[in-house]
Amino acid sequence: MLRTLIGFLVFSVFMPMISNEASAIDRCSMTVRNGSGSSVGRLESDGTVRDSSGSGDGRIDADGTVRNSSGSSIGKVTEDGTIRNSSGSSIGRVDSDGTLRGSSGSSIGRIDASGTVRNSSGSSSGRFDGYSDSCRQAAAAYLFFFNPLHMR
Repeated sequence: MLRTLIGFLVFSVFMPMISNEASAIDRCSMTVRNGSGSSVGRLESDGTVRDSSGSGDGRIDADGTVRNSSGSSIGKVTEDGTIRNSSGSSIGRVDSDGTLRGSSGSSIGRIDASGTVRNSSGSSSGRFDGYSDSCRQAAAAYLFFFNPLHMR
């Protein structure tokens, strides 16, 4: 009985800590291409965001914090897909199906399963080579903060 009680207490105390670790967003290695197929940037697996010349443009931390090239926080993407600016205000979201939504909740584009970025009218405006669904939040953070392909 005492072992069961201790086991329950250990589980209750440490499971929230473990699940917080699991809530980190995946940072994936992806090449970003514009609608013409030209490389316009790259997301590295360590969170570094690079521009078309390979220079560091910023980074996306494992907890979803988005940083500019000087390291200042410019926003955050959460595990549930909410995109927040540096003040903490919601500026959009990415749904589980890849739909990108602006602050009003209306669709402004979509990242499909192959990594193609489509604007609100459905036209292709670029793509993420190396995309998978687990990279959705990182791709959305890139689109909202570094190169708004979905706005084209």
